[in-house]
Amino acid sequence: MPKHEENATAPEPTQSDPELLALVRAGQPFAFRLIMRRYNRRLYRIARGIVRDDSLAEDVLQEAYLLAFRHLDDFNGKSTFSTWLTRIVMNEALGRLRKAGRTPEVHLGEEGLPGRVLDFPSGAALDNPEITMAQRQILKLVEAATDELPEEFRIVFIARVIEEMTVEETAELLSLKPETVRSRLHRARAVIRGKLDRMIGPIAVDAFPFAGWQCEQLTERIMRQLFPR
Repeated sequence: MPKHEENATAPEPTQSDPELLALVRAGQPFAFRLIMRRYNRRLYRIARGIVRDDSLAEDVLQEAYLLAFRHLDDFNGKSTFSTWLTRIVMNEALGRLRKAGRTPEVHLGEEGLPGRVLDFPSGAALDNPEITMAQRQILKLVEAATDELPEEFRIVFIARVIEEMTVEETAELLSLKPETVRSRLHRARAVIRGKLDRMIGPIAVDAFPFAGWQCEQLTERIMRQLFPR
């Protein structure tokens, strides 16, 4: 792939994945930066859901991006690009568990491919330290309860509830039947509900985030490796 200086005119964030991929393949580094920014949060959550460690999840994500960039020609469009990218992250995370002697419980089937930052309410809530503290405490409980789920349930829960993927997207990602996804999600919710009672609610969407300076630092590290000056 030819190397070029980053184009000063970056595409709009609304450009589709195929459009960004075409730019990356044409040697435009800024397009890969936009891809990373688009998927950092989802992929970090998935990685952390498997390895259950913040720093290790970052390492997994960085290595997965490098692998994805080096093997872009292997993407054949049979699945969506986001699914292909997520499977690379999952394989990398599962590989880390195996190297550490931890037996992973998640299996991708034949289609598998080769300090924490939390989001909190904006606006008036930020002016109320008691509300902010309560949100932090609840998010920690959600994270802890999610970490305690059996791995096969945890990944489904993160994909469906925290990342808000559809049943069909989750089924494709994990090579499961949709009814299996529904069953595991029901079981995961029941377990967490027993631990948190009514605390789960809509705040689960903010658990395991990956944004702001942490996301940008990872993006810049990868860009320096892929496109050294």
